[in-house]
Amino acid sequence: MGIEFKLSDRELPVSPAFIGFLAKKLLKRPAVQEIWSDQRSEVLLMRKDGAYQDAAEDARFVMGSADGRAMVARAYSLLLALLIGDRAPIEALQSRFQFVTVIGIPRTGGSYLTAELYRAIGMRPEEVPSALAHDSFPEAEPFQLQQGINSWVLSMKTMAEYLTMVELFFSEQQPRAGKVVVPKKLTKGIYSGGFFLGVFGKDSESVLTVRHPAAACVSTYEKSGGLPADGRFTVRSNIEEWCRRDLQCAGWGTKQIVGMDYFNAYLRYWEQYHLLLATTGLAAGSSLRVVAFSRDALAATAQGYHDRYASGLRASEFQVSDAARRRHPEWIERARPSIERISSAWKSFGLRFPADEISACC
Repeated sequence: MGIEFKLSDRELPVSPAFIGFLAKKLLKRPAVQEIWSDQRSEVLLMRKDGAYQDAAEDARFVMGSADGRAMVARAYSLLLALLIGDRAPIEALQSRFQFVTVIGIPRTGGSYLTAELYRAIGMRPEEVPSALAHDSFPEAEPFQLQQGINSWVLSMKTMAEYLTMVELFFSEQQPRAGKVVVPKKLTKGIYSGGFFLGVFGKDSESVLTVRHPAAACVSTYEKSGGLPADGRFTVRSNIEEWCRRDLQCAGWGTKQIVGMDYFNAYLRYWEQYHLLLATTGLAAGSSLRVVAFSRDALAATAQGYHDRYASGLRASEFQVSDAARRRHPEWIERARPSIERISSAWKSFGLRFPADEISACC
């Protein structure tokens, strides 16, 4: 019996981030000053007016170019490989690239480490596109099946596009110990740890950054416009949207979430995130390192990359704050049961949660 079915770009459209990357590559546009690596920035990145029109224009240009069509075709060929489990193209990529991923809930030092990784291999983080280096791409999230959306397929499609971007962007980089090093901040990796580990390969490395939930919450609301005046949870940033989405996926209704105390909502998100870290496959990797959030630990980890890749540079200074302890000392006690539950859960999977190391709540 033979069955054939076809899917076109109507059902699986190319991602705007991918199209924008290809257009920039083909047009040889000068590098823009990326801000993803600035840990001190509290700027909220908003969708600019005309973004969809820009993407449509970029798509017309890319598809009007033979090189552009070849790049898009490459992404779709990798998508097909992922869909049907064709290992050969994926293993070929694994033989060329060593992925070094930095994973952790937002505001836990991941951008700093990712930027230092790029500096360590001789690349300016300010010139590396956000979609390539940061946590917005490829997509991963709790499973959703909606009209026109299957989040598992979306993860595979954007992964295929990301891998194509890696091939293009790192094409002139020199191998180190036989492979080109590809740093990636992978906040969303916890939603499908086995998938990312399977694609990036057994030689990939992962660093997990862990921060006290009270301190991470303060940094989150600072990034999102400040603690709401009524102390209730609201959505103003990507991080807050991820929090809302994850709580809803866990069974909380929209009205319940909106009415929650801000720290209670965040704490539930924090706990759920760290459970997924231990249970979705990331822990199966042979090179897994947990780094507790502190000035010394993160700077030492960054310096380790500079030493390993012989950059000749010193790691940039890492900024910490005692804002959570000063503003919300009661949050520290409220967080204790969540930390204890996560410590116990991690222990059951053979992992050690750095509860003592994050107790300074910086």
